[in-house]
Amino acid sequence: MATVELTQQNLETTVTGSEIVLIDFWAGWCGPCRMFGPVYERASERHPDIVFGKVDTEAQPELAGAFRISSIPTLMAVRDRTVLYAQPGALPPQALEELIARIRGVDMDEVRGGAVRTAGPR
Repeated sequence: MATVELTQQNLETTVTGSEIVLIDFWAGWCGPCRMFGPVYERASERHPDIVFGKVDTEAQPELAGAFRISSIPTLMAVRDRTVLYAQPGALPPQALEELIARIRGVDMDEVRGGAVRTAGPR
């Protein structure tokens, strides 16, 4: 699957309609963003069951602001509408593959249950 341009109009439906969504916050003037772009695109072809979204921070400053993006590129991983990863920096191919494997391996019942368990004493 190719990457998908995310905007204010399609972000919510994309995130709520997909189990795993990776979001690359980038800009055309950003050298590391341009270097990471082909790595991200190749990963999208290897993992057709994952949505690989891209947010152009110049064209979508409201989205960048809503997610408090202060450095680009920033990669965010969302699974079942829960942000599991959000870090700035361009990942090399192997690190991106390892991140994808970790995101796939997360026990979401445990994540959701953990939030409830830590809310108060047992």
